[in-house]
Amino acid sequence: MRHIEVWADVVCAWAYIGKRRLAAALEEWEGEPVEVVWRPFRIDPMAPARAEPLEEVLRDPVVDAALRGCAPGMSVADNRVRVSEIAAAEGIGPRWGAAWRVSSHDAHRLIALAYERGGAVLQDAVVEGVLRAHFVERRDIGRAQTLQEIASAAGFAEGGRLLGGGGAEGYVRENLLRGRAIGVATSPTLVIGGEALAGAHAPGVIARFVARAVAEPQRALPAEVERLRLAEALLDKGDPLGCLTLLDPLMAEHPKERSVRMLAARAHFHSAQLSRARGGLEALVAESPDDPYVRLLLGRTLERQGAGEEAAPHLRIAAAMNPEYGKAH
Repeated sequence: MRHIEVWADVVCAWAYIGKRRLAAALEEWEGEPVEVVWRPFRIDPMAPARAEPLEEVLRDPVVDAALRGCAPGMSVADNRVRVSEIAAAEGIGPRWGAAWRVSSHDAHRLIALAYERGGAVLQDAVVEGVLRAHFVERRDIGRAQTLQEIASAAGFAEGGRLLGGGGAEGYVRENLLRGRAIGVATSPTLVIGGEALAGAHAPGVIARFVARAVAEPQRALPAEVERLRLAEALLDKGDPLGCLTLLDPLMAEHPKERSVRMLAARAHFHSAQLSRARGGLEALVAESPDDPYVRLLLGRTLERQGAGEEAAPHLRIAAAMNPEYGKAH
C-alpha cells in the first residue's frame, strides 16, 4: 500500500482546509490502495508551550509584518476573513478562528502516537479533533487536559497517559528533521515517494497528483541508506547538528562504516566540534592516506585549531593529489 504523507502543522489553517480537500480527492479514487499518514511540521517553531491570546500577539508590529508576507496586498484581518470564508466553503465551522498562539509539539506527539497504536483511521480522528479544537472550538491545544479530551473523544483513551510518559518525543523531533531534509517548506505538503505537492490545492489537482505519483515505481531504499542520505541533505542545508542527530543510530549500529564516519566528521567540522572532527579525520587518514578530501578537511580542522604547522603537510598532499583543493585553499 502506498502512503500519502501529509506534512502539516495543526495550527495552520490551510492544513485543515487541505485535509478536507484531500478527503474529497480520495472519495473518487479507484486506483491502488493508499493510506494517509500525517507527519509533523512547525510553521511557528518559537510558539510558547504556554498559550498566549492570539489577538494580543497579532497586535505586535513584527508579527503583523510577517503575516502580511503570507498574503501580499491584504491586511492580516482581511486575510483571516478570506481564509474563514474558504474554510466555511469546505464545511468547516460555522465559527472559525484560533484564539491561542501555542506550541503544537505535544499535539504532533499525540497524532504520532495515534498512528502507532491504531493506524491511519485513529490518527485521522485525532487530527480532526485537534484541528477542530484549535480553529472551531477555540481551545488551547497546548494543554495536556485538552489533548486528553481530544484523544478520548477519538477513541484513544490511553493517549493522555502516553503523552505524559514522553511518548513519540524522539519520533516528532526526528521527523521534523526528516521533513527539512526532503525539502518540506510549506504546510500542508503532500509527499508520495519522491513526489511532492505543496499547498492546499483543489481536490482535482490533488487527485491528479496522487494518480501521477502512485503510477511512479516505488524506489524503496534500505533504511540505513535512506537515513544516511537524509543526514547528508541536512548538512548540505546548513544544519550539521540535525545531521548528527539523524546519524546517531548509524554511528551506534555501524561504527566502522566509512561513509558514516566521514559524514560525522564533516558535521563535527561544520558545527565547530573540532576535537571530535580531528579525531575522526585522523583515523580516516590513517586508513586511507591517499584520500585527498579527508586530507583537506583534516588540514582545515587543524588550521582552525591553531595548529598551522601540523595542517600544512595535509594541505600540501591534498593539493598535490587534487589541484582544485590547492586553489580552494
